[in-house]
Amino acid sequence: MTGQPVLDFHVRLAPRPEARRRLLETLDRCGLERAVVCAGGTIDLDRLSRQLIEGGHVETDADNDAVLAACAGTDGRLVPFFFANPHRAPDAYRSGAAGFRGLEISPAVHGVGLDDPRVEALVGVAADFRHPVYVVCLDRPGAGVADLVALARVFPDVSFVLGHSGIGNIDFHALNLIKDEPNILLETSGGYTCVVEAAVDRLGAERVVFGSEYPLQHPSVELAKYQALGLPAGQWRRVAWDNAHRLLGEDKQ
Repeated sequence: MTGQPVLDFHVRLAPRPEARRRLLETLDRCGLERAVVCAGGTIDLDRLSRQLIEGGHVETDADNDAVLAACAGTDGRLVPFFFANPHRAPDAYRSGAAGFRGLEISPAVHGVGLDDPRVEALVGVAADFRHPVYVVCLDRPGAGVADLVALARVFPDVSFVLGHSGIGNIDFHALNLIKDEPNILLETSGGYTCVVEAAVDRLGAERVVFGSEYPLQHPSVELAKYQALGLPAGQWRRVAWDNAHRLLGEDKQ
């Protein structure tokens, strides 16, 4: 792993003073060259954890403007994604889409299922702008990995990224569900090393991307998982760098 560049495909940035500086310092300390940035702070973590168990949602808009401002002036080191609120019309995303590089949809936060027409409308905008779509799934009707598979089949030309190794930290079932869906990749933050290893084996290294979920998880923890696995250099290069740039429509060597 030493000496190979790494792009963290999933970090969050809350609209707080010093958040950008702390993020950049963390990337430096961990040797991460780039990061995809989504808005954080949209929901209180105590409420989020309760919603994951009991259900519920918020209709709060993420501070996407703060993400854009934080990414500006970093020469592409910080890559902005739009965190959509399906309770709103897709107009805000469409009007600002040219400034972003991808879309995030989270039923865990906003409670709108992946089978909802409002989500399809947002993904339709992503398709128009050739944006990848990062999705957080739940063990809940309409929000599961099978629902993501159904959505991905409606939009075969859109690249989807299943976040956090699926649902929970040992979701081999998710790997089996997405195995035959070439436009769904897996981002591995939160999953056990056994799931990461199985993902590389079952999906192929070209369909796995490294992510950390900073600041909720420190990137060094997620890097340690891969260090423990000891992937061949070629596989690690694809997971840590090449696949993310392909999703972003870049060709990085």
